[in-house]
Amino acid sequence: MSMESTAWMQLHSVMSAQQERRPLTRATVKRIGAFARPHRRQIIQFLVLSVATALLAVATPVLAGRVVDAIVNGKDTGTVIRLALLIAAIALADAALGLLNRWLSASLGEGLILDLRTAVFDHVQRMPVAFFTRTRTGALVSRLNNDVIGAQRAFSNTLSGVVSNVVTLLLTLAVMLTISWQITLLALVLLPMFVVPARRTGARMARLQREAAEHNAAMGTRMTERFSAPGATLVKLFGRPADESAEFAARARRVRDIGVRTAMAQSVFITALTLVSALALALVYGLGGFYAIRGELQPGAVVSLALLLTRLYAPLTSLAGARVEAMSALVSFERVFEVLDLEPLIDEKPDARRVPEGPVSVEFDAVRFGYPPADKVSLASLEEVASLDTRGGTEVLHGVSFRAEPGEMVALVGSSGAGKSTIAQLLPRLYDTDEGAVRLGGVDVRDLTQDSIRASIGMVTQDGHLFHESVRANLLLARPGATEDELWDALRRSRLDGLVASLPDGLDTVVGERGYRLSGGERQRLTIARLLLARQRVVILDEATAHLDSTSEVAVQEALAEALEGRTAVVIAHRLSTIRAADQILVIEAGTVVERGTHEELLVAGGRYEELYRAQFERPGAEI
Repeated sequence: MSMESTAWMQLHSVMSAQQERRPLTRATVKRIGAFARPHRRQIIQFLVLSVATALLAVATPVLAGRVVDAIVNGKDTGTVIRLALLIAAIALADAALGLLNRWLSASLGEGLILDLRTAVFDHVQRMPVAFFTRTRTGALVSRLNNDVIGAQRAFSNTLSGVVSNVVTLLLTLAVMLTISWQITLLALVLLPMFVVPARRTGARMARLQREAAEHNAAMGTRMTERFSAPGATLVKLFGRPADESAEFAARARRVRDIGVRTAMAQSVFITALTLVSALALALVYGLGGFYAIRGELQPGAVVSLALLLTRLYAPLTSLAGARVEAMSALVSFERVFEVLDLEPLIDEKPDARRVPEGPVSVEFDAVRFGYPPADKVSLASLEEVASLDTRGGTEVLHGVSFRAEPGEMVALVGSSGAGKSTIAQLLPRLYDTDEGAVRLGGVDVRDLTQDSIRASIGMVTQDGHLFHESVRANLLLARPGATEDELWDALRRSRLDGLVASLPDGLDTVVGERGYRLSGGERQRLTIARLLLARQRVVILDEATAHLDSTSEVAVQEALAEALEGRTAVVIAHRLSTIRAADQILVIEAGTVVERGTHEELLVAGGRYEELYRAQFERPGAEI
């Protein structure tokens, strides 16, 4: 390894280490050990190979010196050839061990990444909806990518580097001191000229890189928001293209300027350290040559010292920042553990049972509920704020009670923010009640398995969310084993078979991000087709037609009639014309049921429902 390569390695090491660091606790180290334990055999093999590689690295310079001595002393060619063959064998062994070590390093690192990513992904899936409403998606994805890879680096890079560097350093020093302790000590005097500039320049370049990363992240966030279908539409309608371009260009220019400064700092640093390496070699050759001429040192020893010098500086400079680098890498574990330490608010009991077979009733019994505060469901670092919002925990439902018998429809109406959607979210156990109980088939949902709840309850929301996948993939989310005929039957019943058949790739047509290649009504009917395919016994409609035009609403209503047939339904209605046939209508205001009855009963009562109804329909052109 040349001195220039060593300089690059040290610079990279120091730059990587100049990150935010916190002291690690004993508990964190134990948890890291728990993740490493399944890979302990690979770790041991990895470390043994690292030691073997270090031994080979020191052997080659010594043998090279002996070749020079054999030539100078006029020994037979057989000796030179044998030494040359031994050097070649060591090179082959070093290459083979290097490849094997790299394979072990990759297997160990990727295995840890797999374990960590799987653990975080599975844990995040168990988090309540409030977690996702507060967390920035990019920050969460970064935990599964950047921090997980940083944690892996602690094993595959730092651990092996420390072991191999310590072995290489001790062996190299021992051999150099044996050959000439004077030259060895003088060579060590030059070490500060190598390490100090590396640390200073590395710290400066790390600051530049962090600033560049912040600007790149800001540009990435801006592009993500502006390039999504709704974001692009908003910019075209209300945005100022010139201002948008100017702000983006300003950040891009800053990144360019940082890139130029970084490149120049690297060049100056490498040039300076190359000069230091030349001075060190000059010292070895000059002083070594002086001793060789005086007969106090063999010529081959001078060559060995020069070659060993590069083996000496590399581990010394790496170990100089090893602790900082290790702490920086291991802190990534803490950031991963932060997410894993967030307790899911919804836990399944060990003895949880399935939803009873047959038609299912829905019951709310004196339910009180307040959304959890931020510190229960989120992290400041995931929200990218200095501190979490302290608000939360305020009760929004106050003793709500009602019952829907199997096959009945209960409609919820009321002002925006009254608590209707909150009621809808408690039924599939997206949250748990603070007091009271929500029951399916007479059983508290907290006593039921999550799988059986999902298999029993279907929900259609007003945004009709779809994944950026094919029509088929979005449908199979409801029932992965569905046949082709069952898919087309669900599309037919949702009045969407004609449209899908006309698409370029039929069922395999990609619907676009959030389904934006489809109209609002088409998206809603596709979500209804998904519900029909799942064959769930309870249906929740959360203002499923709120944002549709009259034509789309008719098509969706026909599809909903198919979806509601024979099922227990809880319907949140914005347009009261859609729920006049409900078995029971609940008027929700400020988290309380203020009225209940049928459409006719509530109109006769002349209360809040009658106000809402008259306000909606007693105007010119209103739809009765």
